[in-house]
Amino acid sequence: MKTRITFYKEEKFKETPIGKIPENWDIRKLGSILNLKNGERPRISENGKIPIYGANGVMGYTTDFLVDNDFTIIIGRVGASGEVHLGQGKIWVSDNAIYSESYRKDEIYPRFLYYLLKFKKLGYFATKTTHPIITQTFLNSLPIQLPPLEEQKAIAHILSTVDKTIQKTNEIIEKIKRLKRGLMQELLTKGIGHKEFKNTEIGRIPKKWDIMRLKDIALVIMGQSPPSSTYNKDGVGLPFLQGKMEFGDIYPSPVMYCSKPIKIAEANDILISVRAPVGDVNLALYKLCIGRGLAAIRFNDKKADYLFYFYYLQKIKPFLETLGKGSTFKAIVKKDLESLKVPFPTLGEQRKISEILLTVDKRLKIERKRKEKLERIKKALMDLLLTGKIRIKVN
Repeated sequence: MKTRITFYKEEKFKETPIGKIPENWDIRKLGSILNLKNGERPRISENGKIPIYGANGVMGYTTDFLVDNDFTIIIGRVGASGEVHLGQGKIWVSDNAIYSESYRKDEIYPRFLYYLLKFKKLGYFATKTTHPIITQTFLNSLPIQLPPLEEQKAIAHILSTVDKTIQKTNEIIEKIKRLKRGLMQELLTKGIGHKEFKNTEIGRIPKKWDIMRLKDIALVIMGQSPPSSTYNKDGVGLPFLQGKMEFGDIYPSPVMYCSKPIKIAEANDILISVRAPVGDVNLALYKLCIGRGLAAIRFNDKKADYLFYFYYLQKIKPFLETLGKGSTFKAIVKKDLESLKVPFPTLGEQRKISEILLTVDKRLKIERKRKEKLERIKKALMDLLLTGKIRIKVN
């Protein structure tokens, strides 16, 4: 017999200490359905296969176990207090977390409770100290809403299905990122179709490639911060970037504007962070005002493809970080940027290489947007299902 679930909008609610909930839901204190205990200091083993859960999740492995249940709720006690995890089978729980030694199987479905506790954002209730703490006393007295057991299972099934899809998307994103790293290493050092190579001061490159200083193929524009009185969030003037704070994967997302810009980056300029932390790069999608934390690199499009050098600068970020000077506050100066030596393939080969890498980046963007959409769906479902605004009928 197949199980069928149908959704319907709840119309009948009752007032409770935690707000309105459906009439046939119960309110229970967490301690009445979970037997909570503090974890114990673990002994991490290189050969261990049993996961050790801490406040932040799995923190290592051991050869012994503290609890062996079908499901164990783990709640961060110290540090990442309020973080919620779900263990299965044999596990160890560290002393910076609290765990459910047992639970009332006739009243609670643990995976539902896992989602409910995450939804409640327990971290807000931690002590406001240097090391925030959540105590067993607080958790034992925490009132929670409980739908009928079959509805709990249905809610947990729906939310875990979305979680599995998010996890699969994460795996795809990681595969694409590994592919991109591999292609960057291959294409930006070996090019396309070359058989002969040479050793140079920037490493081994194709024999037909030249080496140029950045100033020979591009203009370097150092940022300068305008008076703070010209900053605004009303869209007056040009979008303004002080540093790398609003950098994205490829393009930044400015939140400030400047009514009297001093230094301007044009569309397709490479933006590089020149004040600590140094070396991160983005592309200007449109005209921007840049502050002293950034420089704009504007390539001569008759000699160089800006996308090729965007990817090359991404690849050599560790080297760019070494250009930073200053004992307490690292910064890259204009002279060092202009003197930076870079490979110089033919313009045609530069464009072929950048097209390949851009194709991978476009796929990466699609998967990241898919993940963002799934996370929005999950958030909306949690708000509707865990409050009883939308109910599930199980047939």
